[in-house]
Amino acid sequence: MTAMKVLITGANGFIGKNLSLTLGQRKDLELSCYDIDSDSASLERLVLEADFICHLAGVNRPQSIEEFATGNTGCTESVVSILREHGKVTPFLISSSIQAAHGNSYGVSKRDAEEVVFSYGRDCGVCVYVYRLPNVFGKWCRPNYNSAVATFCHNIAHDLPIQVNDPSVVMNLVYIDDVVASFVAAIDGRLASDSVAFRDVQPVHTAKLGDIAELIRSFRRTRQERGVPQLDDPFVKKLYSTYLSYLPVREFSYPLKMNVDDRGSFTEFLRTPDRGQVSVNISRPGITKGNHWHHTKNEKFLVVSGEGVIRFRKVGSDDVIEYPVSGAKLEVVDIPTGYTHNISNTGSGDLVTVMWCNELFDPEHPDTIFENVERKHEKD
Repeated sequence: MTAMKVLITGANGFIGKNLSLTLGQRKDLELSCYDIDSDSASLERLVLEADFICHLAGVNRPQSIEEFATGNTGCTESVVSILREHGKVTPFLISSSIQAAHGNSYGVSKRDAEEVVFSYGRDCGVCVYVYRLPNVFGKWCRPNYNSAVATFCHNIAHDLPIQVNDPSVVMNLVYIDDVVASFVAAIDGRLASDSVAFRDVQPVHTAKLGDIAELIRSFRRTRQERGVPQLDDPFVKKLYSTYLSYLPVREFSYPLKMNVDDRGSFTEFLRTPDRGQVSVNISRPGITKGNHWHHTKNEKFLVVSGEGVIRFRKVGSDDVIEYPVSGAKLEVVDIPTGYTHNISNTGSGDLVTVMWCNELFDPEHPDTIFENVERKHEKD
């Protein structure tokens, strides 16, 4: 089967880069990329060879107002005129903007470009997909340019100030992965074509500008506090992923406080108010840690290196239960409430255990009652 040839104009831009890298992973497509630094003489050949065109090229920060018309309307006319002149009926996708509904120079140029594509679809009976996109956010968007989210993420990640002129402004946003997914669906023929209606990307996330800024500030604090944000909200999840992509390259890592003694160490890795905390426990050979139980607090232990044994005894009982554990066979051991428990290193090297607890440690209410797992019986 011959591979479908897809042309992306504006391939080096924010959306174009994400789309081209996604399509480039597929074996059933042959990808061609065109951008402002490409040889202009190659445009006609690329257009005529294409089985599907994603026209993402455009201008939004020109040096003169006149460039809006040439960079948006004119560029689109150039591509479509090649198709018309050669009688090509090639499915055509164009990325427009919600600004096309307004009367500013940028919006007018985008609206005129939309009509060029719609006319091509109606006149030639070809599938066209015209997307009026709201604010798009995600990795690789240029900061301090035309995206508040990109600017906020970059500046906050680099400890630079941000300016929020009106925190009550409501923004409608779509995530770059959702945009790419919709474009790919169009390329694969999974979307109905329409020569008069606009396509949209779902879901659209709505948030106030001030709330977005505060969310991103909180992301910076979570790293300092060894936490992660609550990610059950899809917008927060996507925004957090976006923020991390703007971290300074020398600041991907951050230190943890190791509590070290002659038994080994205990280091908190992550802490969350609603999902508890994760820690790394290292025990030296022959060391036993624990010998306590909890009323409500519960834990999960995962030995990832070394050899050991986890012992349990139900409070009020004499029966000791043993679970051998090893980094050679990864398995989770639950620590139920009401069982005093300990963990012993029975190997010749360090025993490394990842420990999850369902709640953060509260020194005022530790819910930790010390009691040896193995009872010591007094002689008569």
